[in-house]
Amino acid sequence: MTMTTPTPGIHHVTCVAGDPQRNLDFWVETLGLRLVKRSINQDDPETYHFFFADAEGTPGTSMTFFPWENLTQGRVGSGQVSRTAFRVPEGSLDYWEDRFDEYGVDYDERIERFGETVLPFHDPDGLPVELVEVPIPDDDPTVPWTEFVPEDAAIRGFHSVTLWLADPMTTESLLRTMGLEEVGTEQAQGDAPGDERTRFAASGPVGKYVDVLPTIEAGRQGHGTVHHVAFQTPTDEDQMAMRKAVQSEGLRPTQQIDRHWFRSVYFRESNGVLFELATSGPGYDSDEPLDALGERLVLPGQFEDRREETEAALADVTVPRAAAPDADD
Repeated sequence: MTMTTPTPGIHHVTCVAGDPQRNLDFWVETLGLRLVKRSINQDDPETYHFFFADAEGTPGTSMTFFPWENLTQGRVGSGQVSRTAFRVPEGSLDYWEDRFDEYGVDYDERIERFGETVLPFHDPDGLPVELVEVPIPDDDPTVPWTEFVPEDAAIRGFHSVTLWLADPMTTESLLRTMGLEEVGTEQAQGDAPGDERTRFAASGPVGKYVDVLPTIEAGRQGHGTVHHVAFQTPTDEDQMAMRKAVQSEGLRPTQQIDRHWFRSVYFRESNGVLFELATSGPGYDSDEPLDALGERLVLPGQFEDRREETEAALADVTVPRAAAPDADD
């Protein structure tokens, strides 16, 4: 059996959006995440790729988007990440409900799940998202970004993803191979057609949970759906060992692909969810100063030589900025 280093958890989640300005406004201003990278889809360079994260782009905090304006509305179903959940500090959900009321965000009543309080909501494209109250330890690796949201309420990286699967057993076997352990099962609530939610936990402090729910409900990729979920394989050696372990499950991972800020291996697990294995480095600050992340359009590698034509194909966008405090304050 191939020996692997267990994944610490989620590295990033990549989703499909519509209007790029609306996407920026919501994830930066409304939710208070930092735009740590403004780039392009390296497989479709006429489309933006936005990366929203904590203040330093810590692995386990970045929600990324392809704003494909010409796609139709998607539908969540089997073979997809059905929900992405973020950690927020204990006691902050009152703040978030007030903020959602102020900004007109579509949210649902709080629910209890595995002993934690969850606030479900949707982004402007209909993407299902959740905030989960958790204690944030003093040595937590995430760094809150506080331009729009105070530190005691700021999002602190991923909590979990939920997978909707036609045949959960095969994916559960894969999760175990990747080093996650089953930690509990409970009756699913009104967020899914399945009748039982099974939780798996990775070894790290951020983005450690993957929940599995059975469903045969058909889905369709488009606006408001998840494109893929990436798991941390911190070093190249970790990634290659995990790639071999994935192959041992009868799956067909790609060769390593250089994504400029991390190196990636992709594969579809048996139920059709697109998984990625991503290294920790070089990181989002490898080509921009930390205090200037997201300030300019970054074009990786060969795309820099085509900057003028690439920029011409992209819509003009403005990154939200918090109003400067009044000089008399």
